[in-house]
Amino acid sequence: MMRQYELVERVTRYNPDADEGLLNKAYVYAMQKHGPQTRASGDPYFSHPLEVAAILTDLHLDDATIAVALLHDTIEDTDATRTEIDTLFGEEIGKLVDGLTKIKRLDLVSRKAKQAENFRKLLLAIADDVRVLLVKLADRLHNMRTLYHMPEHKRGRIAEETMEIYAPLAGRMGMHDMREELEDIAFKTLNPDAYETISERLAEQREDNAELILEIEQTLTERLAERGMAAVVKGREKRPYSIFRKMQQKSLGFEQLSDIYGFRVTVGTLEACYRVLGVIHTTWPTVPGRFKDYISTPKQNDYRSIHTTIVGPSRQRVELQIRTITMDRVAELGIAAHALYKDGETGGRNIARHTEDCRAYEWLRRTIDLLAEGDTPEEFLENTKLELFHDQVFCFTPKGRLIALPRGATPIDFAYAVHTGIGNTCVGCKLNGKIMPLVTELRNGDEVEIIRSKAQTPPPAWEAIAITGKARAAIRRATRESVRTQYGALGEHILKRAFARADKSYSEELLETALTELNQASIADLLAAVGRGDVSAQSVLKSAHPDYQDDRAALTSPMPEEGWFGLEKGAGLKFRIPANELDEAVRDHVAKNDDPYGPALPIRGLSGDIPVSFAPNGGAVPGDRIVGILTPSEGLTIYPIQSPALKEFDDQSERWVDVRWDIDVDNPERFPARLSISAVNEPGSLAAIAQTIGENSGNIDNVKMVRKAPDFHQMIIDLEVWDLKHLNRIINQLRSRATVSSVTRVNG
Repeated sequence: MMRQYELVERVTRYNPDADEGLLNKAYVYAMQKHGPQTRASGDPYFSHPLEVAAILTDLHLDDATIAVALLHDTIEDTDATRTEIDTLFGEEIGKLVDGLTKIKRLDLVSRKAKQAENFRKLLLAIADDVRVLLVKLADRLHNMRTLYHMPEHKRGRIAEETMEIYAPLAGRMGMHDMREELEDIAFKTLNPDAYETISERLAEQREDNAELILEIEQTLTERLAERGMAAVVKGREKRPYSIFRKMQQKSLGFEQLSDIYGFRVTVGTLEACYRVLGVIHTTWPTVPGRFKDYISTPKQNDYRSIHTTIVGPSRQRVELQIRTITMDRVAELGIAAHALYKDGETGGRNIARHTEDCRAYEWLRRTIDLLAEGDTPEEFLENTKLELFHDQVFCFTPKGRLIALPRGATPIDFAYAVHTGIGNTCVGCKLNGKIMPLVTELRNGDEVEIIRSKAQTPPPAWEAIAITGKARAAIRRATRESVRTQYGALGEHILKRAFARADKSYSEELLETALTELNQASIADLLAAVGRGDVSAQSVLKSAHPDYQDDRAALTSPMPEEGWFGLEKGAGLKFRIPANELDEAVRDHVAKNDDPYGPALPIRGLSGDIPVSFAPNGGAVPGDRIVGILTPSEGLTIYPIQSPALKEFDDQSERWVDVRWDIDVDNPERFPARLSISAVNEPGSLAAIAQTIGENSGNIDNVKMVRKAPDFHQMIIDLEVWDLKHLNRIINQLRSRATVSSVTRVNG
């Protein structure tokens, strides 16, 4: 066990100005508090916080963080209190110790909902000071090193938690050495057979390739010396878990792996990195597509290095990494490397200040910011894990701004990474100047230009396409808000008409009085519930006007011969012809004799202000006389008045909504229609039909063969047209074709 003076010497070796009094006091206090306590191994319990402190001295952290490491278990496992630690060591250290105590109580491998909420608490605990995370990672590393002393049933849980949470967090913070060690120990625990097999194969290759490694080291060192460059060249082999992960991801056998060995070349200056690259590429042949420059485009965790793969002396692929001494320190220590002492400053505030500009810290802060965005804990955990485990791809805005995203990201993720407002208004994209689908997977170096429209609302389907937590959360928020707004607008329209028909006054004050009885929190909630069909307009009427009596006569089912599908029995049904298709005299008549209960609900297609869908098996187009049917939790379905499906709703008058077309001539929109076509069964008949539709600016959405005979076939074609005139023109043109025997419009 490390002695008191040894710990102080380790700290003063890299920080001569360290507060030795603080370190000595923390050492003595923790040793006294833990007293006779022992660990599962039988060692004194105090050996654990001491080893955690030792790990942090290797990271060259400040004396306050080392003191916190010594004290981090005192509140949890001894009679020490937060007040006592605040008094003896200051409020700053007391707050850090308290944060670590809360983290220790979290179970991150419980059922998903609890695990997700605990992960939130973990990130919130490290939100204010990154040192909490650094101490926790060191604590976990020492616990993993002594994991074999734990009961077997606990090892798997701890190893799983390490693999899912702590190792990825260490990687995201740029602490690759720590991540690799955590992963290897967890891998050995969770899959001992695979670990042993890979370790044995590595040992065999290590003996066979010892001379190869030495040869490359010596050759490269000599070549660099000849050009006046001092460099440290060091060979290494990949760790078992890194090899296992690559075998799993690429479905390779051990014999197929080509880059088990890697070399790190460390030089003094940035310019020397690229000079070394030239020497390497002129000494050995390179492997195409295996060059990465993380100096010009650093990873999001601040990792900077040049990677290249060459074919070595024994025709074996070898990866080389070229970096400066500073880059090497950041690559090994990650965010801890930013905890430097500048201008003679010491203390925690200095660390916090120097980590503010760290890319890894930026990711941490952004992830924590998502906690306030309204995601459920499960969604937050899922999205954060996706970002923890994904590699990265680097893209550029048209102005040259670098955007780092997880590998597999799409332009949708890119848009939200730039700004939430850009993502919400995104309608398309250009990749390297060429218009591409929004589902295109981005590649390193792509220049992404987002095409926007103020009228856009992100479709819910985007959530399945996006892979970043920020994009998914923003899409969910925008979708919820859009749907709520749409249902609210529809609900308000329904209520105003219902109140007018009943000859009752309508106001927000009256609705306010009905909220409690209808179990609604606000007027907006009530309007949305009415729009969704969860609350009926009659219920609101009765609550707002207790004296209201519904004296409507009960509807009787019409006889089959009565009227056009019996639609004249539909209470409140009103047919309207689009105003732009009426002559002036008729428009004047409509204006003078308009509906006394308010105008019909305007319909502009699928992207308007109310939740609208069109009737299946036929749809509706501008020019059709239409009616809306309200379906609970689905909104309005628009049917043409000639649709046989309307007969099903004859006895449900409360679901009928008076609607009219309100087409925006400046923003034309296509609408769905369906045709049934009988055509001669001969080569080219289908092509002729498609050509006719295309020549008349129709857009075919789907084609289905319904019946096929030797001399003719019948097909159903779903297409999109501008309006009824456009549809009729297409029908007439199709009928004029010699290969077409009949064309009829289908109304489901």
